[in-house]
Amino acid sequence: MLADVIDLLACPLCGARTHLAGGSVRCGSGHSFDVARQGYVNMLTRPAGTADTPDMVAARARFLDAGHYGPLARRLARLCAGAEVVADAGAGTGHYLAAALGDGAVGIALDVSKHALRRAARAHPRVGAVVADVWRPLPVGDDRVDVLLNVFAPRNAPEFARVLRPGGTLVVVTPGPGHLRPLVERLGLLSVDEDKERRLEESLGGAFTREGEETEEFTLSLGHEEVGAVVGMGPSAWHTRPEELAAKIGDLPDPVEVSASFRVSRWAART
Repeated sequence: MLADVIDLLACPLCGARTHLAGGSVRCGSGHSFDVARQGYVNMLTRPAGTADTPDMVAARARFLDAGHYGPLARRLARLCAGAEVVADAGAGTGHYLAAALGDGAVGIALDVSKHALRRAARAHPRVGAVVADVWRPLPVGDDRVDVLLNVFAPRNAPEFARVLRPGGTLVVVTPGPGHLRPLVERLGLLSVDEDKERRLEESLGGAFTREGEETEEFTLSLGHEEVGAVVGMGPSAWHTRPEELAAKIGDLPDPVEVSASFRVSRWAART
């Protein structure tokens, strides 16, 4: 786990290289970060923003591990083919990162939720899980990553460009306009922002050039329990009262046909 990626990490306080020492990750300047018994290391330097709760993480694990988003995971694996080092900024449970690792490749799972990284640390034998805030300096050395994944997660363009090797690729996944229909309308979920693509370009355009974009769309047949999981694992979980949600789900057909729509864009750092 961490031993496979320790040479790729950097101290978030001073940028020095890191090494494992007993139950901690340390740098040459003497900064130390504890390794949890579940296998992840917490390298936050100050309190971070909102993180996924245990319930959200459990819902995500149930839904993704059932293979419902398998076509997206397989597409990401194809985009990572041949990469020796893959990182995921906003890795969650490590589901997509684990699927993306080819023979001998190693992965760095970065997320602000320790609850998610408890699972990410076990998602693959060559994944190292690190609690980190994407809005702060990432605890990854310069020019270390071949492919950086960013799936439904915040983006820090300068830091993403810094950790990518020359010729490396940033892969960003955002929801398409039809994602989770008809659940969005029937359950009153948060809808996709019409300005999302413009904001994506604005957030990355200064440091990256878009190399291409693909669309992954498919239809899911979901029972009521699976509907509850897909809603509970996303941002709508923060804005929906459980009792109201349960009542609305009970009014849906069982199973219900649901659209999955993803935009997968590839970016190269500007030199």
